[in-house]
Amino acid sequence: MAVDLVYESHSTTTDNEAGIATGWLQGHLSELGRRQAAELGERRRGGGFAAVFTSDLHRAVETAAIAFPDGLPPAHQDRRLRECDYGELNGCPTAHVAARRTACLDEPFPGGQSYRQVVRATADFLQDLAAAHDGRRILLIAHSANRWALDCLLTGVPLEEILRSPPAWRPGWHYALPTGWQPPHL
Repeated sequence: MAVDLVYESHSTTTDNEAGIATGWLQGHLSELGRRQAAELGERRRGGGFAAVFTSDLHRAVETAAIAFPDGLPPAHQDRRLRECDYGELNGCPTAHVAARRTACLDEPFPGGQSYRQVVRATADFLQDLAAAHDGRRILLIAHSANRWALDCLLTGVPLEEILRSPPAWRPGWHYALPTGWQPPHL
């Protein structure tokens, strides 16, 4: 058996619309983002999810709360699903952060973390998820860095490649988390 994992990005925030890289700042959904969250709920309702796991940052929690206002499936927040901490660059223009992305593969953003640290946190989360939810379908609502970590950990795409050319956004990504999954050497 395996965990059937569906990933969705949090909905559009006011920072996204303003070209701001929110990082570990909380962020709030825009009007468009609230509509997207409701659409996510319509798209995923009846999807057979045992649970929803979100980052503990407001924009991910808000997305889940709007998508599933009745609390079904149950939602759980996990700090390990946070966006990359851009440190001193949290709240800076997205273009400024994107220009430093590959340099922060292993070297943390000033006062923040590296993308490799995000991959390790996501791997730790996945190990716990595989142990507790084998054979179930789980929805994750998180951030770009977590999706990139999933691609790296579960499909084998090198993190360096992902950071050089991030995949385009789309609604919904599917992954299989095998029983007994162990992270690759990071």
